Amino acid sequence: MIKLLFIGDIIGRPGRQALAALLPALKREHAPDLIIANGENAAGGFGLTPKIADEIFALGVDVITTGNHIWDQKEIEPYLRQNYRLLRPANYPVEDLGQGAVVVALERKRQIKVGIINLAGRVFLGPADCPFRAGRELVARLRNETAVIVVDFHAEASSEKNALGLFLDGQVSLFVGTHTHVQTADERILPRGTAYITDVGMVGGRNSVIGMKSDRVIEKFLNGKPQRYEVEKKDVWLGAVLAEVDEESGQAVAVQRLQIPA
Repeated sequence: MIKLLFIGDIIGRPGRQALAALLPALKREHAPDLIIANGENAAGGFGLTPKIADEIFALGVDVITTGNHIWDQKEIEPYLRQNYRLLRPANYPVEDLGQGAVVVALERKRQIKVGIINLAGRVFLGPADCPFRAGRELVARLRNETAVIVVDFHAEASSEKNALGLFLDGQVSLFVGTHTHVQTADERILPRGTAYITDVGMVGGRNSVIGMKSDRVIEKFLNGKPQRYEVEKKDVWLGAVLAEVDEESGQAVAVQRLQIPA
């Protein structure tokens, strides 16, 4: 049996500081074999830089997934080409900027491999190829190497997340939704053995609007004028999900939602 820890969207410096403070205790308590985190909001809430990616890896995160903000910081593009453990959505229509899936060997159990796939939704988001077809093709490819596969589906609509999770049920071990930054209370094991949650949440300010200071966002809703958003620094919590998976069958046997104050 192996344990997979997936950490929600890291929001700016407060999120990175919370991750640094909480991850050692999470490792001691749960002893995860692989740690994945979504880092697309780690640079001031918008995008990711090479320096920040290195900082997150140095904390003990094994793979970083991303989403629609991956292109916000231009200096990340060469890094994407060089570091195979930083993923961008596989169904984005680009060919030479990084990759959307990877297979890694576990550090403590080198004979076991885990495949990680990063996909983006199309409902209410920008242009992307079909995540259903892309997901199906990538899963078929990765299952030639391992039965243990994790999917980060970075999507806005819960219906699209539900549909893709059920579409891939039994073919992947853990299906995690990201992007909306609000943790859902629907973690479960689907009928064919996939651990599922519609959104894992974020590492960010609890009394914020998806990680940003509420006054700026409320002002935009009130008057429609553009606002310069600022990351909320107070009352930061870490949202994550922990799954136990049988490494031979790839089926999940347990899934636990985590909400931890920093």
